[in-house]
Amino acid sequence: MSLEKLKKSLEESPIVKFGEYNYFIHPITDGVSEMPPEVLDEAADEILRIANFEGCQKLVTAEAMGIPLGMAVSLRTGLPLNIIRKKSYGLPGEKMIKQQTGYSKSDMYINALEKGDRIVIVDDVLSTGGTLICIVDTLKEMGVVVNDIIIAIEKTGKKHELEERLGIKIKTLLKVEVIDGRVKVK
Repeated sequence: MSLEKLKKSLEESPIVKFGEYNYFIHPITDGVSEMPPEVLDEAADEILRIANFEGCQKLVTAEAMGIPLGMAVSLRTGLPLNIIRKKSYGLPGEKMIKQQTGYSKSDMYINALEKGDRIVIVDDVLSTGGTLICIVDTLKEMGVVVNDIIIAIEKTGKKHELEERLGIKIKTLLKVEVIDGRVKVK
């Protein structure tokens, strides 16, 4: 695993401050500026290398920034991509999730997943873990089997706590930290 293009693009990311929080802006996590195809391609290749797709029927991601990664993996695996949306469509079997992160609350909606479906979650960033907890808890309640969780960028040191809480190992491509106003890849 080299991920040199992804590492370089992260290290060159601009930092903005929201209160006391140093927030880095990157195409994979924010869609700003443009998404270089070679960075997306490199991340998707690594996801393919580390994910457990055995018996998997679908990929799942959360709107919005998980979509580019999810689509790249879907095109390579031939697995359909199911997007957990921020808007209700009122379809039969739609399930609402009460999402709560460290900085926001909202509702999200799952459609077209059923008891016994085996899925892999692909997403852009692991920050507070709030969204991931809500999604996995709801999927488990629905009887959906989570084969694997793959997150491109880990921003916090909460991964092990989340793994214990969810009972599932979380795989990340890179772990980053903002130090002295710059993104450092660990």
